[in-house]
Parts: sequence; C-alpha cells; structure tokens
Amino acid sequence: GEHPPFDRVDVVQPALFAMGVALSALWRSLGVVPGAVVGHSQGEVVAAVVSGALTLEQGAQIVAQRSKAVLACAGLGGMALIERPVALVEEFLAPYGDALSVAAVNTAGSTVISGRAEAVERIVAELQARDVYARKINVDYASHNAQMDPLLPELASGFEGLVPRRAGIPFYSTVTGEVSDGTGLDGAYWCRNL
Repeated sequence: GEHPPFDRVDVVQPALFAMGVALSALWRSLGVVPGAVVGHSQGEVVAAVVSGALTLEQGAQIVAQRSKAVLACAGLGGMALIERPVALVEEFLAPYGDALSVAAVNTAGSTVISGRAEAVERIVAELQARDVYARKINVDYASHNAQMDPLLPELASGFEGLVPRRAGIPFYSTVTGEVSDGTGLDGAYWCRNL
C-alpha cells in the first residue's frame, strides 16, 4: 500500500513522541532518573508521560489527534527561529499586525514566531538583510498561533475522556510557567498548549 511521506506532520510528530518516550525509558534502564521534566509543544506531551501524569496511551492519543488536526492547516502558515530576545522580536513583529505572533520563547535570546506563510518569508528575509540570525523552520503550518484556534473545539471533544493522574516527578509547564502536580494536564490544557 501507499505510505505517507515521512516528513508529514502526522508522521513526524508521533515518531518524535515515540523516540522521546523510548529514550527516557533507555536512560532509566541505565539508572538515569529525572528529578523533574520539562518539554515544549509535543515534547511537553513526552514530559507528561515521563512524569507519570499521562499514560503512554494518553500521550500517544494527544500527539496523534493533534498532528492529524494540524495536517488540515498544512500550507497555510509557517514558523521561524529568530535569535533575539522576545521583547525585541515583538518590536520586529509589530508592523505585521495579526499576520505573525510569538510562538515560543526558547531562551532569553532565542524566539520562535509563527503566522501566515508569506509574512514569515518576508520577515526572515528582512531580518537576514539586517544581519539578524533568522531562519524558517521546515514546517508549513503555524503552530502556537491563532491559526490553530479553529482546530480546538474538535480536539477538545476528542480529549474529553482524558483524566490525568498526579505526576510522580515534578512537571514544569511551558504553558503556565509553573510546576504542575499533573492533575491539570487535561484536554483543555493540551488545547491551550497548541
């Protein structure tokens, strides 16, 4: 039969999820046990499974349903990495209005943006011309952006049966910026994460 392309979002994200969970299990088998966990976006789903807040099945469900939903937005958006602090990046974005927004703050000096594909192309070229390190991320959708909003109602209903447990390891949330005991990592949380 036909196999989907390996670089399609609904193939890549479940594969990365499986790799993250497997690596964690390998490290544990070698005696490396985490004192706390943190992850960004789909990596946060791995962290939730590793913490014990979600079962492996629950984590796989979230990743599979989210990546399948995101596939519907393929071709509409893009993302880029800009090696500058978020406050400065927000100034760069101001002229673009609703076309672009901050998607993630990686570090004090590294920010990810997302939005309309043509706006991402334009800002990357503009910043590169000004010797600001900026590069497009190899995706054709705008994660962590208002473009995801239409997907949320259907995802929320698909996540209704999700009942997280108390985490056995402290879970640092990149959504709230706080340590979570795991019990709040329900369907609404994963919609907010997206």
